[in-house]
Amino acid sequence: MGVPWLDHLLLGFLVWLESKLIDNRVRVELNEAIKEWETLQPPSIQPPVYTEKPSDTSTRLPEMRLTAPWYIDTYDEK
Repeated sequence: MGVPWLDHLLLGFLVWLESKLIDNRVRVELNEAIKEWETLQPPSIQPPVYTEKPSDTSTRLPEMRLTAPWYIDTYDEK
């Protein structure tokens, strides 16, 4: 056994060093995995679809819509 306060100081330093090394390794591995995934997946963000329908009367404004490209309008007027 050594000096208790020195042992605790050394233990605290080793725990701090281990946490920094683990955090750094995780950060590097995660960044590499993200970069690899981005190269495998091409960006496929499609712009929204803008549609405009004329109104029934001349005083109303036309109906304007922004929808996702994969949305299919199945509204049935009755």
